[in-house]
Amino acid sequence: MTDPYLRFEDISVVFPGVRALDKVSFAAHAGQVHALMGENGAGKSTLLKVLSGVNRVTEGALWIDGQRHVFANAREALREGVAIIYQELTLSPNMSVAENLLLGQLPTRQGFVDRRRLKERALAILKDLGEGAIHPSTKVRELSIGQQQMIEIGRALLRDARIIAFDEPTSSLSVQETRQLKRIVARLRDEGRVVLYVTHRMEEVFEMCDAVTIFRDGKHIRTHEQMGTLTHDLLVSEMVGRDIDDVYGYRARETGDTVLSVESIEGRGINAPVSFTVKKGEVFGLFGLVGAGRSELLRLVCGVETPKGGSVTFNGTTRRFKSPGEAIRAGIAMCPEDRKSQGIFPVASVADNLNISCRRFFKRWGVFRHPGRERRNAEAYIQKLSVKTPGYRAPIGKLSGGNQQKVILARWLAEEIDLFVMDEPTRGIDVGARRDIYSLLYDLAEQGKSVVVISSDLAEVSSICDRIAVMRDGELIEVVERDEATPERLLGLALPA
Repeated sequence: MTDPYLRFEDISVVFPGVRALDKVSFAAHAGQVHALMGENGAGKSTLLKVLSGVNRVTEGALWIDGQRHVFANAREALREGVAIIYQELTLSPNMSVAENLLLGQLPTRQGFVDRRRLKERALAILKDLGEGAIHPSTKVRELSIGQQQMIEIGRALLRDARIIAFDEPTSSLSVQETRQLKRIVARLRDEGRVVLYVTHRMEEVFEMCDAVTIFRDGKHIRTHEQMGTLTHDLLVSEMVGRDIDDVYGYRARETGDTVLSVESIEGRGINAPVSFTVKKGEVFGLFGLVGAGRSELLRLVCGVETPKGGSVTFNGTTRRFKSPGEAIRAGIAMCPEDRKSQGIFPVASVADNLNISCRRFFKRWGVFRHPGRERRNAEAYIQKLSVKTPGYRAPIGKLSGGNQQKVILARWLAEEIDLFVMDEPTRGIDVGARRDIYSLLYDLAEQGKSVVVISSDLAEVSSICDRIAVMRDGELIEVVERDEATPERLLGLALPA
């Protein structure tokens, strides 16, 4: 094998009170897709930020094509041919698709943006991405999360980088977009570029990658230069430091009477009236491809959107919720797919995020905030849900995705909630944290609560749910019992006829 194009040598990164990376050393070669694997908080994102110039190393050296580099900022890294595509999008939502794609490289004519050339170049990029149906003048905010992710990828490809890192690129992509991404990654490898690939989806590692480096607790555990001897079980055990026989850990239980009955509901994103029921103590799945109308359906149920017709009966009372607040007071809470923009206040503390909904329970004389009670409530749930955080005062934005999800769950556990709606609950979450989240959902069901899991992950819905409703093109196609919910059948129902 040729000399490595990219090499990390004893890289350490120390923040106040935290050693995020501890003497990490490994190399990646040109013409190779190199996976970076590890639980959330293992150090993968910190390493990518070192590579992109966002984080400065405390110790160690970064070598690119035989030259030692210390990047002071992201611009320096870009000049050296490094492009990072982060899971948390960095697009400008109020700008057009074309402007986002060519930001920093806008074509000009006599000092003004050349709109004709801008459109032509954007159309060519969109076609290359397999997103030719998107118009270049469309505002980014009008796109789905999956489409926005593809725009982010297109922007990085335009820079003609020699090193391209993908951070959870398929977490929001449809099946078709995922296939297109795999073709793009294969093309980049064939062109001789270094591709670093961070994912929690095991099947992608074995299908797409040529080598794997494993991180745990900020340390380099092992690099597998060849995939032939690597197994799924070995990969998981090296990531978490222990054997995990069954990530999903399904726990069978008795279900009770119907808690939620949705009859012929209609609204935005739904192309035919939808009816379904959820039972007490049930984990009910809602599966479909991106754009199938899964999230839109539950937004109608939970009062985020106003339905055009139909009815919702909850705990024996027919309701039409005018806002999420009304649904919460009735006992329904929704944890959204996009945690960053819809689920958390990133700069606020863990305690503030946890207590934001239930603060009324802790007021002094019914009027004033009671910081002591709020602190005790936050500390109790941090301990109960094993939230990994420096403390209740820490900004939630600094926590891993899995721990942010636990804080959102704790927020609703502190309320009097009977029905939990979880939209893509394990998006971007590692295998160990997934098991913790699933265990929490089973605990809720065993306590007589009901859980609705919206997911595009076939293995997830078929493994953790008691029944699965499959949606396609804004219609509910069929509700499948767990014993019959094979991945093949669910995907067959979800794909266009």
